[in-house]
Amino acid sequence: MKRKELMIMHGLLILGWFIASAAGRIPPQEKAESVTPIPTLSPPEGNMTFINGVTWCVARPGASQEDLQNALDWACGPGGADCSQLQPGGRCYQPNTLLTHASYAFNIFYQQNGNSDIACNFGGAGALVKRDPSFGSCKFLASETSAAASSAILGRAWTAMVAASLIALRLIV
Repeated sequence: MKRKELMIMHGLLILGWFIASAAGRIPPQEKAESVTPIPTLSPPEGNMTFINGVTWCVARPGASQEDLQNALDWACGPGGADCSQLQPGGRCYQPNTLLTHASYAFNIFYQQNGNSDIACNFGGAGALVKRDPSFGSCKFLASETSAAASSAILGRAWTAMVAASLIALRLIV
């Protein structure tokens, strides 16, 4: 019985190594240069949107002021976006316009929710773009940043798997 358990642990270690090494081999995505919104035809549940590698969600310039304000209030409130940089003195406070503040909040929400098409809808007030909307000291998170976070999670999972395997191995022997 101990030999069978050792073989299982060995298999788990190999599988974990394969997953961790494969995560490191994913080539970095190149940033595309485009200012036009990306049309999305996704199903209601949304899709992962990695068009040419990197996407951002911004406020649609043609959206009404009322729609933008309602969506901004929702994103920074119930939506859970961290809008602290939009406060006076924050890196993204200036220019103090509804369009720039809504763009920053929409993008934070979009990046925190897996870059899904549906996470950039905001009742039609949001639009996906392939050009970095960052300006001055105001840096917009990018989908590559989210990919780096996923790699960090895989690394922690690998460490936990190795530790659990070593503990189990010690209990068997």
